[in-house]
Amino acid sequence: MLQVPFYDPNKSYDDNYDQGPFGAFADGKVFEQAGEPFDYAQGEPRFNFLGQKVYLPFGIPAGPLVNAKFCKAAFEKGFDICVYKTVRTAYFPCHPFPNILAVKLEGDLTLEKAQEKLIADNNYSEPLSITNSFGVPSKDPSVWQEDVKQAISFAGKGQILVLSFMGTVRENQTPEEFVADYALAAKLSKETGAKILETNLSCPNIGNEGLVCYNLDMTEKVLAAIRQEIGETPLIVKVGYYQKDEDLKRLVEIVGKYAQAIAAINTIQAEIADKNGNQALPGKNRARSGVCGAGIEWAGLDMVKRLVKIRDEAGASVKIIGVGGVMKVEDYFEYMKAEADAVMSATGAMWNPSLAQEIKHLAIK
Repeated sequence: MLQVPFYDPNKSYDDNYDQGPFGAFADGKVFEQAGEPFDYAQGEPRFNFLGQKVYLPFGIPAGPLVNAKFCKAAFEKGFDICVYKTVRTAYFPCHPFPNILAVKLEGDLTLEKAQEKLIADNNYSEPLSITNSFGVPSKDPSVWQEDVKQAISFAGKGQILVLSFMGTVRENQTPEEFVADYALAAKLSKETGAKILETNLSCPNIGNEGLVCYNLDMTEKVLAAIRQEIGETPLIVKVGYYQKDEDLKRLVEIVGKYAQAIAAINTIQAEIADKNGNQALPGKNRARSGVCGAGIEWAGLDMVKRLVKIRDEAGASVKIIGVGGVMKVEDYFEYMKAEADAVMSATGAMWNPSLAQEIKHLAIK
């Protein structure tokens, strides 16, 4: 059953940032997992997540945890891996309100269905899929660096804060300038003291309407520049859904050189309309937006299975983080059965703040 979401889709991004989180995330109750029955190894976390010990390799990906207050609440509710919402090298505004709508889907959002117009409104019901269109807003580094430091301090035993960052596409920008902006974002992110970083390559690429991760030459240049800035800090690479295995093979090869993990997937893009067939999200370049939630679980699982196979055949050491459509306890175990090294939930966690606790209760049986 859907609960009050910790990010309120009926409020603007700025109101959520200033006033949130909401629902159970605001009750101040802390899930105690170091004692019985959750002391998996005499009170010690036993799962290794990129060099950090966690109680359970489960958490919330970049997106809904917009600041330290949200991260604090997520840690308190037992989400052991929390990714701070993607930051940039300079202030960047959010898309106009609304930013989240419920997408009306029957079954999976297949790639064929994603070519059609999807209807969305503000009536949220199960099985829940949503569209989110924020434009990756970011505070100025002087603001987010201090807030990230605070978020890091809120991680308890067996928990870790991951910081997500990206470069920014600007008018008349050269490819070299685009890569340099990613490198600067990496430098600024490392300065916060975050022990694990994530670079978001599932965002608009320079010179076209695709994603950075689909331009594998650009992906390699960006990752090489990032690695120069962050030294030995573990790096996660966030990507979208790939249709071709040959592209995935090259991705694994590139990531193996410069990073430690791949997080897949972000969303599946589609045209979003209201009940009258008109553009549902106001503003320029918002006819299409990413869809996440129950409808994309198939894509996240498919990517995990293919990536694991390709990684193992190549003898690579890249870890695979499964993201997409994790709405209930069973979904976590389905991803783990597919041999994901860790699992994350955004939409599911937003509407069920107890999701991590429910998984832990079942995991100990």
